[in-house]
Amino acid sequence: MSLPAPKSSLATLTIGAIGVVYGDIGTSPLYTMKEVFAPAHGIAVNQANVIGVVSLIFWGLVLVISLKYVSLVLRADNRGEGGIMALTALAMTSVARSRWHYPVMLLGMAGAGLFFGDGVITPAISVLSAIEGLEVATPAMKPYVVPATLAVLVCLYMVQSKGTAGIGKFFGPIVLVWFFTLAAMGITNIVMNPVIFQALNPLHALDFMLRNGWFAFLALGAVVLALTGAEALYADMSHFGKRPVRTAWFSIVFPALSLSYFGQGALLLSNPAAAANPFFNQLGAWSIYPLVLLSTLATVIASQATISGAFSVTHQAISLGFLPRMRVVYTSDREVGQIYIPLVNWVQLGAVVLAVVGFGSSSNLASAYGIAATATMLTTTILTFFVIRFKWHFNLVLAFAATAFFLVIDIMLFSSTSLKIVHGGWFPLVLSALMVIVMLTWRDGRELVFGNLKKHAIPLQDFLQSLFVSPPVRVEGTGLFFRAEGDGVPHAMLHNLLHNKTLHQRIVFLTVFNGDIPSVPLTERVRVQALGHECYQVNVYYGFKDERDIPQALELCRDQGLEFSMMETSFFIARQTVISTTHGGMAHWREQLFSTMSRNARDAADYYKVPTNRVIELGTQIEI
Repeated sequence: MSLPAPKSSLATLTIGAIGVVYGDIGTSPLYTMKEVFAPAHGIAVNQANVIGVVSLIFWGLVLVISLKYVSLVLRADNRGEGGIMALTALAMTSVARSRWHYPVMLLGMAGAGLFFGDGVITPAISVLSAIEGLEVATPAMKPYVVPATLAVLVCLYMVQSKGTAGIGKFFGPIVLVWFFTLAAMGITNIVMNPVIFQALNPLHALDFMLRNGWFAFLALGAVVLALTGAEALYADMSHFGKRPVRTAWFSIVFPALSLSYFGQGALLLSNPAAAANPFFNQLGAWSIYPLVLLSTLATVIASQATISGAFSVTHQAISLGFLPRMRVVYTSDREVGQIYIPLVNWVQLGAVVLAVVGFGSSSNLASAYGIAATATMLTTTILTFFVIRFKWHFNLVLAFAATAFFLVIDIMLFSSTSLKIVHGGWFPLVLSALMVIVMLTWRDGRELVFGNLKKHAIPLQDFLQSLFVSPPVRVEGTGLFFRAEGDGVPHAMLHNLLHNKTLHQRIVFLTVFNGDIPSVPLTERVRVQALGHECYQVNVYYGFKDERDIPQALELCRDQGLEFSMMETSFFIARQTVISTTHGGMAHWREQLFSTMSRNARDAADYYKVPTNRVIELGTQIEI
């Protein structure tokens, strides 16, 4: 008798997945066919080529999206969490303490960097391609396309601080209308020229590649645009679950996209001149302005998904120790995953504006877009292999068999897009390289700092034994000292004893452990260990998606016999000033970069939500 409720829930989640997960790949019909038949690729608009291209796109959707992502990659979840950082954490855990750990970490960083590059290009090319519909209506509108695109994008980024909770409920229905429109337009053109259904035969795709040779290989770099947004399937899995994501793909998205590409192909068979912009030429002049409006809404939603994804990946990278602490604003009281990171928002907007102004058209951006998508796909496939082999413990032959086929496809697609590096493909690669340098420098710098601290660390137990042989004056209240993982006596405590010569009645050493899993249950969040003389060690455990809230964690200590009153607790935090030296463990410029990032990192008290009026900061200098 309770079956209707789950059905309703699945329907709601499926519509939500359509709005958030599939906005990116759902807007690909705006520009894919136009780019494939662009004059630069030298592909004639004739029946054999049109059927071959549509066949190539259709089977690309089947093999790359349906089989690789929906059927295989969605299984490689990190406790229900997906995305490049979650996959990296899972793969790193799988190969911990092996020679593959560092290469896997670098690969994950590269994937994250490419994700940021994709997050810049997606809003630029999507909104730009939608606004370019105005050029189809009248060439007189061409000078206004870029300014109008910038106006839409600036407005989109300016409202990010408000969160997506209020407008998110409209995403699903709008994108659902979009997919129904794609399907309806496709059917309209297919009825006029049903011969396009020959493209269902994969031999036409093979024939197209063999017959056109080098030119077909060039065009393949544009065909891949139909597959962009595949990473969103995996990245947004945790918001909806695997089943709604799969249901949305097979019941709505895949049929609508297929009908749209078949319909555009049928149009080109009837009217080869429409290749200049097949999407906006499907229904005639009367439909252009309504389509511009609907496609702009759809591309804004697609852009919102990538922007939110950039916030999420950044937050995860901070938690995994790949990036310095930044200000994170939680925009919803009910949805933990809805966050806003001001620095990421404005840096990304700056990069998007540069992309729109610098490239000037969706055709110019297509080269950059393709290489970002294919490089990310390649990274995901390799990381998935490590998960299958070392996490799921499949034998080498099975692990290789599960990924080798997709690896060959990814390499072929990446090779075709890499030919356009000089024509814009360099842009996401440069963004990725910069992100890898930043993340690697921060990680290596942190290891040097921890190594320096460990080298001079005083064992805590030995220190406490000697301290209480002749204890200092103890004052009322609780003194809480942040202590690094595996560290000795906190520097803040040594400084306090040296200068104030007093000790609180109760001493708590607090260590934060950042795990390679998405979330730690509240029942496992804290562990309390008594050290004697009213001293305690409190360990707090977080996953990479958990909100860092130390006061909330201290509340959980009550169940283990340790109660806190914020007005009677003083939080001692050591502010570390990193000094670059000429004989350090990194290149001097990297040490300078790390020192700059360290100085500008978000304050620890603010990051951990410690009441500012209860914080005492004590400075210390560390050479690296």
